[in-house]
Amino acid sequence: MTQTQDAPVDAVRTRTFSWTDPSEHVKLFVHRSGLDVLRAMAAGEVPPPPIFQLIGGAGMHVEEGSVSITLDPQEFHYNPIGTVHGGVISTLLDTAAACSVQSTLPAGIGYTSMDLNVKFLRPVTVATGPLTCTGSVLQQGRRTALAEARLTDARNRLIAHATSSCLIFDLPTP
Repeated sequence: MTQTQDAPVDAVRTRTFSWTDPSEHVKLFVHRSGLDVLRAMAAGEVPPPPIFQLIGGAGMHVEEGSVSITLDPQEFHYNPIGTVHGGVISTLLDTAAACSVQSTLPAGIGYTSMDLNVKFLRPVTVATGPLTCTGSVLQQGRRTALAEARLTDARNRLIAHATSSCLIFDLPTP
């Protein structure tokens, strides 16, 4: 971020983060079930994927067919009008829904999102407090799955909802 003539010096913020090589995650899913790898991530035994580190995810809970992700809204999530950007909210919803599908898949099988239908219901700011996004599988076939995700605040108010279709496919052997 560069300082402009209109921005006071104390308005400039910085952020630094690190991530692990994403190809290491792919190798894990080739040899271990989705549930096993996701549980290892939730336990801190396997680092989270780069997108989780980019958005500043705070935690994960995994059960077969359901994944919950927590996030504390931060200023760096904001859009120009001072609320959390819809892309961040959509990322949470997509991640929880799709990971819930991954949690049902055997070793060597992966997924990719085919679509994401999002409904935004409330604005989110730092004052909203911690968010929880829970995804769950609604229906699964051999090649596709349908999942949903619900984003709630600390008072359990629904912030956003999404449905997602996922394509299921064989992972390439590294």
